[in-house]
Amino acid sequence: MDTEYIKSQLVPHPDFPKKGIVFLDMFPLLRNPVAFETLITNFVHHLTAVTIAKSPNRKIDVVVGLDARGFLFGPIIALRLGAAFVPVRKQGKLPGKCHSASYEKEYGVDSFEMQADAIEPGQSVVVVDDLIATGGSAKAAGELVAKSGGKILEYLFIIELTFLKAAEKLDAPLYSIVQVDD
Repeated sequence: MDTEYIKSQLVPHPDFPKKGIVFLDMFPLLRNPVAFETLITNFVHHLTAVTIAKSPNRKIDVVVGLDARGFLFGPIIALRLGAAFVPVRKQGKLPGKCHSASYEKEYGVDSFEMQADAIEPGQSVVVVDDLIATGGSAKAAGELVAKSGGKILEYLFIIELTFLKAAEKLDAPLYSIVQVDD
């Protein structure tokens, strides 16, 4: 099954970024063309088989990728779907008028921005990133989409830390390929 193959490519790093954390490194997926293709195909298949059915216009208009790892596979997914790609970046990194949303991190508050004209009212959107832990950054991205008048159909992640219950904070369903329970 492709999910097991994808999971087998993730490399655990104990005690990173601090003692007691086991960090799952997704970068080996990018170094292996077959694994990377499997990842993209998994996401695109899920979106075309499940998510598009929930869209009012039966398509996904925009793929939003979160800074920075969502930038690595979000544009490819968007290209395969015939959708636009829109980056959500850390504050101060985008030109022009931007919408802003703050979220809590382990050691304080951070802010995301998205260009105000990047999503048109009524467009169907999916949000992608590599990992969801507490859900703060994904929720902030959802707020940015809402400020633009877009409709989030789903949030997509390679890895979900299910024990942190991030899905409860989101305004749309969550799809993850690998779930970590502890």
